[in-house]
Amino acid sequence: MAASTAPTSQTHPASLPPSVFTLPQTAQLEALYTIIRDRTTSRGDFLFYSDRIIRLLVEESLNHLPVVPKIVQTPTGATYQGVGFEGKICGVSILRAGEAMEAGLREVCRSVRIGKILIQRDEETALPKLFYSKLPEDIASRYVLLLDPMLATGGSAMKAVEVLQEQGVPEERIIFINLIAAPEGLKRFCGRFPSLRVITGWIDQCLNEKSYIIPGLGDFGERRYCE
Repeated sequence: MAASTAPTSQTHPASLPPSVFTLPQTAQLEALYTIIRDRTTSRGDFLFYSDRIIRLLVEESLNHLPVVPKIVQTPTGATYQGVGFEGKICGVSILRAGEAMEAGLREVCRSVRIGKILIQRDEETALPKLFYSKLPEDIASRYVLLLDPMLATGGSAMKAVEVLQEQGVPEERIIFINLIAAPEGLKRFCGRFPSLRVITGWIDQCLNEKSYIIPGLGDFGERRYCE
């Protein structure tokens, strides 16, 4: 059987903002997404396979951090001219679903600092509202990996970036990492913050009339934390 030439739900890269980067669209990656999209997938399998994707996303995000030349001595006595990361990083999760991505970040980045932002919809204005934030004191001098598994309309993510900017974090030092994004939310988000990079695993078809990502995978937080 011939392999599929293109994933069925992936938006064509040419239509994406230049600041958006996706994981390599391999058959293995599509298989992982097929598992976590399946409504019959058990919670244990959902945890295991979504964690695999999260680690891939974190690894890809590190490729977008600047490096500087670094020379080391190897155990053989030879000199090796390599590179090292230019600055410190921290992760910031958008609660509650973003917390699910913290473990994957810690597995890849040893002793990484973690901040948290809680944003909920204001019932009177229908706009995203900041309810809580706890961030490293020196966050303005760090590169920030902003964590949230789903990007639908982009409202919560944009509010989170505003919170980071208020703490002195430059837009170009923020990398937003997510598993699934809607093209409408991506264009809105990147139009607002053109210097910010987005690393996403998959770009779905669209938002429906209720602003749900289609085909999506349902409520990530509910599937991850509820039996």
